[in-house]
Amino acid sequence: MHYVFEVLPSLFQGAGMTLELFALTLIGSLPLGIIVSLGLTSKIKPLKWVLEIYVWLMRGTPLLLQLIFVFYGLPIVGIVFQRFNAALVAFILNYAAYFAEIFRGGLQSIDQGQYEGARVLRLSYWQTIRKIVIPQVVKIVIPSIGNEVINLVKDSSLVYVIGLGDLLRAGNVATSRDVTLVPLLLVGLIYLLMIGICTYVLHKVEQRYAYYK
Repeated sequence: MHYVFEVLPSLFQGAGMTLELFALTLIGSLPLGIIVSLGLTSKIKPLKWVLEIYVWLMRGTPLLLQLIFVFYGLPIVGIVFQRFNAALVAFILNYAAYFAEIFRGGLQSIDQGQYEGARVLRLSYWQTIRKIVIPQVVKIVIPSIGNEVINLVKDSSLVYVIGLGDLLRAGNVATSRDVTLVPLLLVGLIYLLMIGICTYVLHKVEQRYAYYK
């Protein structure tokens, strides 16, 4: 137990960085995903084609490769990011593409009569989207969004490739230094705790939207 209390501060510090990346990625990728999904369902074909190519690229290539490209590749053309900012850009662009496809499916599941009813009520397009469509779409996509949120917690460990001191990196450093698997066991427990909290919050969100039948 003495050793556990010795390594926990460094693991918690790494977990703090992991949680920061997780929170900022959600804040950036969810609204971007909604905007991209609206573009994917629009009737403006050039915009739709560009967004389809973006989604295809983000979903068709590994997140690890995208991290390497943003941090090591973009400086070649003069675009330089700090390590954390590079990770954040790669994560937001990647997860926004996945969220966009999820929201697109939700938007396409809304009956056309909902839009016609909104026109009868003299609601504008954005009022219809905000007050009628989005609440129903959120109810539909919560389970799929929940899966991606849990994946995001685990995918955050990929930032080791650009040298960020996240939770897993802190565990690896302690394991290599002290030649013991105890730090990695603690890392696993912390990941399980974070995912458990996310699962609980998502369950509460599902209950919150349960009145949309």
